[in-house]
Amino acid sequence: MHVRVTLIAAARNSSLLAERFDDDRPLDQTGWHEVQLAAHALVPLGAAELRYCSPSARSRATGDALGFAPLAQPALRDCDMGHWRGYTLADVTARDPAAVDAWLSNPRSAPHGGESLLAFISRVGRWLDTRPMDDGSRIIAVAEPGVVRAALVYALKAPPATYWNIDVRPLSTVSLTGQAGRWSLRLDAG
Repeated sequence: MHVRVTLIAAARNSSLLAERFDDDRPLDQTGWHEVQLAAHALVPLGAAELRYCSPSARSRATGDALGFAPLAQPALRDCDMGHWRGYTLADVTARDPAAVDAWLSNPRSAPHGGESLLAFISRVGRWLDTRPMDDGSRIIAVAEPGVVRAALVYALKAPPATYWNIDVRPLSTVSLTGQAGRWSLRLDAG
């Protein structure tokens, strides 16, 4: 039994420099515009048998704007950043550089009191492994870029530090094919 899971990164809700941890702001004007421009390529993915999204405002709005009517999945929420929630990386680094260094270098570390990178990757992986497995079925999930990165690290059985080397742009897509514990990355021609 094999399934195809296509992950779609949510549209933006702020400039890259203004991104905040656990940011649940809705789509901004640029995000809405980007969804409109990408819709022709993304709307056909809505033919998938199952359609999910992260519970964030921008993931839900992206999925709804594309006509997916996705079901929000708590397991697809972004990494719990504890008391860093709402701050930028620059803010946190200025206040506590040692904590940021620990968080970036040790995947088991959660100096913010939230979820470690390893726990986050494992949570997203458990969600991936528990999808219904009807041979040939298709699933889409509109998710936060961090969730897409975590899914890729899990599926490829890459070291957790690989997470920091994956760049996920708004409205980009990637597909995973396989079954629980056995995933392959699928790149389609554009």
